[in-house]
Amino acid sequence: MNRQEQGMTQSGTGLLRVGIVGAGHFGRFHALKVQAAAREVLTGIHDPDTARARKVAVEAGGAPVLSYPDLLACSDAIIVAAPAEHHFELARQALAAGKHVLVEKPMAATLAQADELAHLAQVHGVVLQVGHLLRYSAEHRAITDRISRPLYIEATRLAPYKPRGTDVSVILDLMIHDLDLVLSIVDSPIESVDALGAAVSSPFEDIANARVRFENGCVATIAASRISLKTERRMRVFSQEGYLSADFMKRELTMIGRTRGLPLPGSGGFRRESVTWRDHDTLAAEHAAFAASCLDGAQVLVDAVAGRRALAAALAVTREIAATRARMEASGLIIPPGQED
Repeated sequence: MNRQEQGMTQSGTGLLRVGIVGAGHFGRFHALKVQAAAREVLTGIHDPDTARARKVAVEAGGAPVLSYPDLLACSDAIIVAAPAEHHFELARQALAAGKHVLVEKPMAATLAQADELAHLAQVHGVVLQVGHLLRYSAEHRAITDRISRPLYIEATRLAPYKPRGTDVSVILDLMIHDLDLVLSIVDSPIESVDALGAAVSSPFEDIANARVRFENGCVATIAASRISLKTERRMRVFSQEGYLSADFMKRELTMIGRTRGLPLPGSGGFRRESVTWRDHDTLAAEHAAFAASCLDGAQVLVDAVAGRRALAAALAVTREIAATRARMEASGLIIPPGQED
């Protein structure tokens, strides 16, 4: 009996029976990770494009292609990796059926939808984990191990154009990663947001810049683009602990403070720490954490509260971009589409 058959027939084997919804880019990666995971077994794949689902299923060890009701029936947990517009409804059905859920970001389209998912998870006593993958990365650990009281944060995430992900804005596609990272180290509610963005190659914003002020006084400036000529991912943090600069592409971090690294002569007691890190399989780490939460009751690292907070920040940025554009149109700084000479 192979692992798929074992998972289909036994729920008390210590394996988490996992079904995948969505056979696209992320769905394929999730299916392969489930197939390779020590504590998960792939029960099946669902996608309206059955040909694509069959291709992924074969690659992932021959898992069956199933209807969504059949997938729910034979699974303990569901991973929602469909396009963002379907996240809420697919996750809602799974939670209502008493299944654990790992839903890719954004967890929903509105805060009301996010609250409904959280409520269903609580009522049915199941795990709801949101796929903010970078929470499991070495870079996230490198920053959060060193910074706990940030004063100012500057984050940049630039990437060349790719058709994948353009079903949502760059805020929900890319910026939300840095919003989540910022929120994970700033222990304060958001006070205000000022933002600007533009759609260039898709119907949604492809480039955006946001300035987020928190109630405790901390300020974060976050820039994201998916129409750049090169890939760039950087972060700078001024904090009570010191100054931190990270280049995520080079996997390098420099920290100037008073407690870590080598003394800086003539600096009045400051030290300089230079850190590099190796990438590890963050998706495998995310799956291991999901299985531990579902099977062992381990704390969910990125729960509904964290997912909702990131979504709320992303929606606030989106609203402010719309408000800024309206002011620009009213002033004549930009001309609305269809009104050009």
